Amino acid sequence: MAESLAKYGLFVDDLCKIRILEPEITTQSDKLKNECHDFVNKITEFKKNSEHFINLLDKLATEVEKEKMRTIGARNLLSSVEKQRDVQKQKIQAMIIEKTMELERLRVQYDSLKKIELEQLETIEHLTIN
Repeated sequence: MAESLAKYGLFVDDLCKIRILEPEITTQSDKLKNECHDFVNKITEFKKNSEHFINLLDKLATEVEKEKMRTIGARNLLSSVEKQRDVQKQKIQAMIIEKTMELERLRVQYDSLKKIELEQLETIEHLTIN
C-alpha cells in the first residue's frame, strides 16, 4: 500500500504517519536544519569572540595612544631642556668672554699704573737726591 501511495506523492514514515515528503528527504531536511542551527550558534559565538577581541584591541590602541602622547610630551620637554641648556651655556660663554676682556683691560691698566708709579718713584728719588 505504501508503494501505491508513493505514486500520488504520499509516503508513510517509520511512525506510520502519512507524509508529503519522502522519509529520506525529511531526514536530510532535519539533519540540514540541525547543521544550520549549529552553524548559526558557531557564527554567534564567533561574532561574540570577535567583538571581545575588537574591544581588547581598542583598549590596547587607546593605551598605546596615551603612551605615545606621553612619550611625545617627554621628548618635547627634553628638547626644551636641551635648548634652555644651550642658551644658558651661550650666556655663560659670553660672560666668560666679557670677564676675560675686563681682566685683560684691568691688567693693561695695572701695568700702566705700575709704570707710572715707577716713573714717579724715580722722579721722587731723583728730586730727593739733588
